[in-house]
Amino acid sequence: MTKLVRANLPTLKKTASYYVVHVTVAAGVAYAVTGNLLLSLTLSLLEPAIQAIAFFFHEKAWQRWGSRVAARPVAVAASA
Repeated sequence: MTKLVRANLPTLKKTASYYVVHVTVAAGVAYAVTGNLLLSLTLSLLEPAIQAIAFFFHEKAWQRWGSRVAARPVAVAASA
C-alpha cells in the first residue's frame, strides 16, 4: 500500500485538493439556495458520496455496453 501511495502521490494530492474545492463550491451553492449553513454543509458532504456510488454503477453500465459492442461481429464491406 505504501508503494502505491508513493507512486501516485501527486495524483492523490490533486484528488484531495479537488475534493476540497468540490465540497467548498457545493457548500457555497447550497448555502446560497437554502440560507442554512448546517443544511448546506450536509448537502455538500452527502452529494460527493452519492456521486461516487452513481459513478460506480455508471462505470459498470459502460463496461457492459463495451463488452456487447466488442462481441458484435465486424461487418465486412462487399467489394464491387
